[in-house]
Amino acid sequence: MNTNRQWLLAKRPFGMVGEENFEYAENPIPEPGEGEVLVRNLYLSFDPTQRGWMEDRESYMPPVQIGEPMRAGSIGQVTESNHPDFNVGDLVQTTGGWQDFFIASPDTGLLGLTRVPEGVPADMMLSVLGVTGLTAYFGLLDLGEPKEGETVLVSGAAGATGSVAGQIARIKGCRVVGIAGGPEKCAWLKDVAKFDDVIDYKNEDVDARIAETCPNKVDVFFDNVGGDILEAALNHINMRARVVLCGGISAYNATEPVPGPVNLMNLVIMRARMEGFIVIDYMDRAQEAITDLLGWIQAGELIYQVDMQEGFENIPATLNRLFTGQNLGKQLLKIADPS
Repeated sequence: MNTNRQWLLAKRPFGMVGEENFEYAENPIPEPGEGEVLVRNLYLSFDPTQRGWMEDRESYMPPVQIGEPMRAGSIGQVTESNHPDFNVGDLVQTTGGWQDFFIASPDTGLLGLTRVPEGVPADMMLSVLGVTGLTAYFGLLDLGEPKEGETVLVSGAAGATGSVAGQIARIKGCRVVGIAGGPEKCAWLKDVAKFDDVIDYKNEDVDARIAETCPNKVDVFFDNVGGDILEAALNHINMRARVVLCGGISAYNATEPVPGPVNLMNLVIMRARMEGFIVIDYMDRAQEAITDLLGWIQAGELIYQVDMQEGFENIPATLNRLFTGQNLGKQLLKIADPS
């Protein structure tokens, strides 16, 4: 390969993100400088937060600029190295973006540059042992503080983060109810991920079903969705409940401000707590989470699901799968095999 294929941010989205927001380009393969490595991307991660990175507003990370490769987590292989800690052939995890090749160093992007542990599959490092798994771990355990016998409700439960959060709650001895869209996802949650009950928001009355599936009300609500589902959950919180705000995908593509829940006073009445978080605040504790998550996987207590797409040309369409509900589990895309 003599050129570096890239998908660049061409224009900022208004409403649903689509392929028209990106431009395909081919540029020379960059050369690494002192202390840097050249990495060839093999797998890309797709996450709802990428929609926010496309907006022209400051957040916990600066926005992707027009004409830049779209930002994304990735696993790649070192092809040239000017850094003593990395060798040609090493598999590494970093924020490589939508391109074949990129220059990296240990302080690159959100996660820096880390070597993939021997024997750990790439899809595991980008899903259950990656940012989504760490998000579930710290969001549920540090903010949700689930206790044995409590009821934990999870929205976006068939996604990469929600599915892991719900299973951790089950491992901790809680009754777990998941909210997802469609019979296939709900069946997977109940039959494979072993949730106690499920609610199909596309075909059922969510408020009524929360009352049915959570007869002792909700002690922890792990929310990835926001909007009407958050409002419905707040109708059923217990005294001293904890509401963990992980995401709000229902509003990410909205063209007008989405009204908030009208029942926030329930938090006061029930002396409950609602708190948001960003996983980057916990990265110094990443090994703690990885150790526990890997132990649960090896013990057969925790499973993870990957939706693997393929082909560089399919990168923009793969991001859109997150917002149309097509993915089941962690959304990844394979670009190439390691050499």
